[in-house]
Amino acid sequence: MSFHWPWALAAAGIVPLLLLVRWWLNRRRKRTAVTVSSVALIRAALPGRTAWRRRIPVYLFLTGLVALAGGLARPQARISVPSNNTSILLAIDVSGSMCSTDVEPNRLSAAIDAARKFVEAQDDGTKIGLVAFSGIAGLLVTPTTDQSQLLDAIDTLKTARGTAIGQAILTSIDAIAETNPDVAATGVDLGDAAPNALGDYEPDTIVVLTDGSNTTGVDPVTAAEQAAARRVRVFTIGFGTTEPSQMVCTPDQVSGDSFAGGGFRGGGGGFGGGRGRVQEIDEDALTKVADLTGGQYFKAQDADELDGVLGDLPKEIGLHQANVEISFWFVLAGAVLVFTGLGLSLWWNRAPGLTVRAAKKV
Repeated sequence: MSFHWPWALAAAGIVPLLLLVRWWLNRRRKRTAVTVSSVALIRAALPGRTAWRRRIPVYLFLTGLVALAGGLARPQARISVPSNNTSILLAIDVSGSMCSTDVEPNRLSAAIDAARKFVEAQDDGTKIGLVAFSGIAGLLVTPTTDQSQLLDAIDTLKTARGTAIGQAILTSIDAIAETNPDVAATGVDLGDAAPNALGDYEPDTIVVLTDGSNTTGVDPVTAAEQAAARRVRVFTIGFGTTEPSQMVCTPDQVSGDSFAGGGFRGGGGGFGGGRGRVQEIDEDALTKVADLTGGQYFKAQDADELDGVLGDLPKEIGLHQANVEISFWFVLAGAVLVFTGLGLSLWWNRAPGLTVRAAKKV
């Protein structure tokens, strides 16, 4: 918690001042005390009050004054709040291994279907951009609210050689920098800026969906350091299983730069390799990327799990840390404590009522 006007906390100095005055008055009373022959008679004549009844109203009153002084200082708390200007960069792996059939009908088709559902589920005000990466990374759609444009681009994704996860992150950062002036492009030198450690993230977020490990270009962790320095979170998704499977893609899912081992699969009407192979996801690197940037790593081994991960992401993405003033609650608590202390003091110190009884005639 921080204070917008910390100097106003000086108003709390009235509390020790009041305690000093109370101490001085008590001492003065002792000096002017009258000596009586029987203290027991005096105590019997006074209304009984325990020590806690004398002290509680004072403590409540003084605590209330401290809370009111805190309210004057305009306290602010860092909490997670929804953002109304969120943009999401969806970076999808289109390397040749996305033709693996361990996820039916293949990984690319399942990813396309999940991405479409993700886009269609967003609010009209959420901006989404699309980055596709294989051996290189390219921005297909700048962040936009036009869902039809996004869906058309998703349907045209094609596989190619290589997996450049790090470059996909850098490309996404640059796309965010085009629309958010608070995010510097990757070519801008930030000096000795350290990775963000305060949780003060930009509302723009990167989601990386990949089924493998980085094979070319900048290292993903190095790219994540660039994102962290710009307070941009990166959520990573590892997609697919480790089961050997055939590589089968339809002709319209393969670009001219076909992946290694590709070719016509006899009788299948698609592209693929004859023997199955194990596709390894670099979970260690994907976890480091997410942890470094304040995001989270998810693993999806089939289409249903991928749908679930992407469906739950907006709950994480739609929130960011912000300073929210909470002066009202300090003032409210202070007022309640002050008036409660005064009320109890008046109630417990009220004069006892007189009881008049009629004499009974004999």
